Amino acid sequence: MLQDEIQKRRTFGIISHPDAGKTTLTEKLLLFGGAIQTAGAVKSNKITKSATSDFMEIEKQRGISVATSVMGFEYGGYKINILDTPGHKDFAEDTYRTLTAVDSVILVIDCVKGVEEQTRKLMEVCRMRNTPVIIFINKMDREGQDPYDLLDEVEKELNIHTRPLTWPIGIGSTFQGVYNLFEKKLLLFSNTKTKKAEDIISFNSIEDKELDLKIGEKAANKLREDAELIEGVYEPFDEDLYREGYLAPVFFGSAVNNFGVQELLDTFIRVAPSPKPRISDLREVNPTEKNFTGFIFKIHANLDPNHRDRIAFCRIVSGTFERNTFYYHTRLDKKLRFSSPNMFMANEKSVVDQAFPGDVVGLYDTGNFKIGDTLTEGEHIQYQGIPSFSPEIFKELINKDPFKAKQLEKGIRQLTDEGVAQLFMQEQGNVKIIGTVGELQFEVIQFRLLQEYGASCSFHSVAYSKACWITSDDKVALANFIRFKARNITFDKEDRPVFMADTLRNLKAVQDLYPAISFHFTSEFKTDQAKIAEGAWKS
Repeated sequence: MLQDEIQKRRTFGIISHPDAGKTTLTEKLLLFGGAIQTAGAVKSNKITKSATSDFMEIEKQRGISVATSVMGFEYGGYKINILDTPGHKDFAEDTYRTLTAVDSVILVIDCVKGVEEQTRKLMEVCRMRNTPVIIFINKMDREGQDPYDLLDEVEKELNIHTRPLTWPIGIGSTFQGVYNLFEKKLLLFSNTKTKKAEDIISFNSIEDKELDLKIGEKAANKLREDAELIEGVYEPFDEDLYREGYLAPVFFGSAVNNFGVQELLDTFIRVAPSPKPRISDLREVNPTEKNFTGFIFKIHANLDPNHRDRIAFCRIVSGTFERNTFYYHTRLDKKLRFSSPNMFMANEKSVVDQAFPGDVVGLYDTGNFKIGDTLTEGEHIQYQGIPSFSPEIFKELINKDPFKAKQLEKGIRQLTDEGVAQLFMQEQGNVKIIGTVGELQFEVIQFRLLQEYGASCSFHSVAYSKACWITSDDKVALANFIRFKARNITFDKEDRPVFMADTLRNLKAVQDLYPAISFHFTSEFKTDQAKIAEGAWKS
């Protein structure tokens, strides 16, 4: 039974540069999967319903995704788990952590803008783990780049081979649909933004003369030429090369108009990998193992603002997770039981009795969990590769309402537990310093502290450019360093010392002056994977 459940699972992330249409595509996959009946167009004035996967109030106001959403649904005999990630670079770390919890990804590219900066960074992280990638080139109903030029750009910029599995009929004002090269079928769709198209016309052969009547002789002949050229120029689609992360199948379409989404979904469930083994600090764990294991890759407070709840998202790696069963929390060395584990459709959730490898369950948390924690049935292992990176922007947190000090303290600790930002405490003056990778995070923190905790705050910039966790085999040398550099020493939430460098030049000078001290740029010191990850992310 366990093996059958594993083979049915498809757990993937959707990633893109901001505004490429990632959240819209997520909704359309849910629409075609039957999980929702209508979809709200993101940023649409005509359709006021917010995107299903954007449930935080600030996301609805700004029209962007700032937190990873988890959604699951059944389709074609498969259980599909979608993790919709933030596209904005200021929330890159949340996206990075999400990529540790998926088995494959769909990368969305805007046909007008092509490959963008964030696309490159996300792809580097995927290549680091050889994560299988499917590419969806979106917005073909707009006047964008030539499809052949786009594919050349993708191969050059993202360093991956491509193979089109669908091909667009026209582009922009002449866009009429897509031809499925994989199944040798042409599908034409009506323009419907909110409902699933019913009038799908299928041709069993591209040579069918009915095709000329439907899309015009000129467009039909162009499509036939393109199909012949693609078969001659591009290497055949090889599922093994795709699953090894070396070949990316490419689909064209317009998510907002429901073009090309069905082909993407149908092909995805056929070729995407089922749950994979995961590396722990002691061994590789196979999903078919009898005993349950899983890891926490995301924490979200106040998913339901009315109940002030805190939910830890657990990716199941092996065995069967069961409700009301005690599991071993390896970091805390204690057993926990979960009476109401949840699965999600964005902010809609339902209690589940069982879950299997590949599934993501939400566990109500009273403060036991931190990102990266491992649950098992007794084995003392720790899953690897979910570090915190050194922030790039630092600001002091200022309480604007002394009567709400407790609310501010609780709020900032919960929000930083989620990974929205990092909290550093400076003992001199009891100063709280927030570190982020982007300015927008400060706006989100300020908004959520006020809306969810009733705490009003402001931020003052501080002159730090890098945070480095410090360790040493020489305890006396470490103690002396902390005393000599007290002005630049803070402590993270685990009470580990962190050196705050004023400038990168100053950091280099300090490193040369104190060779006994080791400076770390991620919070996970012992694994090579963390170093590799940061190299990919920061390059």
